[in-house]
Amino acid sequence: MIQEVIVTTRNPSGSPQIAPMGIRRRGELFVIAPFRPSTTLENLLARGCAVVNYTDDVRVFAGCLTGRYGWPVLDANRVDAPRLADPLAHAEVELTEVEDDELRPRLICRPVLEATHRPFQGFNRAQAAVLELAILTSRLDRLPIEKIEREIEYLRIAIDKTAGPREQEAWDWLMARVTEHRRRLETA
Repeated sequence: MIQEVIVTTRNPSGSPQIAPMGIRRRGELFVIAPFRPSTTLENLLARGCAVVNYTDDVRVFAGCLTGRYGWPVLDANRVDAPRLADPLAHAEVELTEVEDDELRPRLICRPVLEATHRPFQGFNRAQAAVLELAILTSRLDRLPIEKIEREIEYLRIAIDKTAGPREQEAWDWLMARVTEHRRRLETA
């Protein structure tokens, strides 16, 4: 099972690196597998730690894919990495093993602290639609535009029926990126 989360690490300058990512669990361990090249990968290898943030604010996912990285962060308690200031929960992890791969190395991490900050309030179909559009947006250069447009047509139903202001804002950011991609294709 893949969990969509926000992984935070610290850049060499000390600034936060905030990245949406799908992770897996192996029992108690976390498997973080960023594609190469990746700032998150380099930071995690250099510092040996990260924070896995669980958030229901889909604007963070959409924002990171559209150049909006200024999400509030705090220092983690046990590792040298920031964490989101307002997640549902977070896990501070340390790197224990690297399963190398040319395209997508697997970074095996063990949690050193897990904390819950507020309760999960339930699913919203628009949140799931934004996450799916975020994943599509991250693959604009690898997927045919026809597939992306078919998916958007279906996902828009959930947005129209269930989106609140946060979900609508995130959707609009991502759709602007898709529209820009579509324009580039038309002029190419």
